Amino acid sequence: MTALGALFYLLAAVLLGAAILTATRRNPVHAVCCAVVVFLAVGGLFAVLGAPLPGVLMVVVYAGAIMVLFLFIIMLLGLPAGDGPLPAGRLLVPGILGAATLLALFVLIGADPAAQTLLPAAQASPAAVGTLLFDTYWLAVEAVSILLFAALAAALLLGRGRPGPGQPATGGRGA
Repeated sequence: MTALGALFYLLAAVLLGAAILTATRRNPVHAVCCAVVVFLAVGGLFAVLGAPLPGVLMVVVYAGAIMVLFLFIIMLLGLPAGDGPLPAGRLLVPGILGAATLLALFVLIGADPAAQTLLPAAQASPAAVGTLLFDTYWLAVEAVSILLFAALAAALLLGRGRPGPGQPATGGRGA
């Protein structure tokens, strides 16, 4: 086994472990932190498979921006944390569905003779991605930016809470 093969399997194990922890944590802050580890491992897998640009985009966009925004919103809202992991009974059906999906995926990969060949490395320059995003998909990029701004504004409004009996309605938390 080559060093890249060993790194691939190590990153895959980290990804699976962090995904399981993400799904089983009751504390939302812990779940989001585990999801950040999942995105970092996926970015590493992209890099190991010869596609460094999608790997960097995964780390910067998902782990660095979106998940940090989720973490900020969760902390701002002050969601209550549960005690310990979820009960095993609540994870039985999703676990069976996930195992069946993985089994079907492995059977399909094993049955496809074309799956044995190596894929060529993804060759995309940052300039090509930027040109595609801002020439072809500019409206979708702007819509996503407006949606993220609206989510941040809603989190700020929800985090403020309702005014108490001695507070003005437009005041904030304090002077």
